[in-house]
Amino acid sequence: MVDQVAESPVSQNIVRADGRVTGADRAANLGHESRTVWFTGLSGSGKSTLAFAVEEALVKKGIATYVLDGDNVRFGLNRDLGFAPEDRTENIRRIGEVCRLFQDAGFVVLTAFVSPYLADRQAVRDLHPKGAFLEVFVDTPLAVCEQRDVKGLYARARAGEIPEFTGISAPYEAPLAAEIRVDTTLPIDECVDLVIAALEL
Repeated sequence: MVDQVAESPVSQNIVRADGRVTGADRAANLGHESRTVWFTGLSGSGKSTLAFAVEEALVKKGIATYVLDGDNVRFGLNRDLGFAPEDRTENIRRIGEVCRLFQDAGFVVLTAFVSPYLADRQAVRDLHPKGAFLEVFVDTPLAVCEQRDVKGLYARARAGEIPEFTGISAPYEAPLAAEIRVDTTLPIDECVDLVIAALEL
C-alpha cells in the first residue's frame, strides 16, 4: 500500500515545502524536547491506561503532550481500515506519520497501539530523528490480559467469532530492544514513573 502511494501520479507532481521554523525552534519555544513514545503490547495489556496516566503526569509538569489511542483513531482517521495484516500495516504507517508531525511540532506524543509487527514499528522509528522515538513494551502476561477482558474480545476470539485477533489467531512480534519495558501488573504510579524517568525531559 505504501508503494502504491509512492507510485501515484500525484506523488510525482508535488514538492516538499519547508518553512524557516525548525523542530528545534518549536521545542525551544515550548521549553522541552519532543518525543514519540510508542506503547505496544497485547489487547488488555494496559497500553491506553498507562499512556493516559503518563499524559496526565506530563501535563502537570507543563509539558505539551497528546495521546493517540488505537481505538480512538479507528473512529476517524483510520475508520476505513480493517484488521487484516495489510490493514494493520497501513494503520501503523498512518499513525507513524502523524506522530512524526506531532514530534516535529514540539510535542511529546504518546501512542497506544497493539502494533503487532516488528517491521511496522521499525518503519515508524525510522521516520524520527535519532533519540526522538522511544518504544515502550507493555509486557503484561496473556493470562492477565484475558482476565481484564472488559470488552469480551478474547472470549470471542477463542470461540472463533473474531478472526485475526492478536495473541490468539494472529501473531504478536514482541520488541527485541525496546527502550522501556513495563509490566502493568505493577501499580500504575510505578509504571508512570518508569516511563517519565526514561524520557529525561
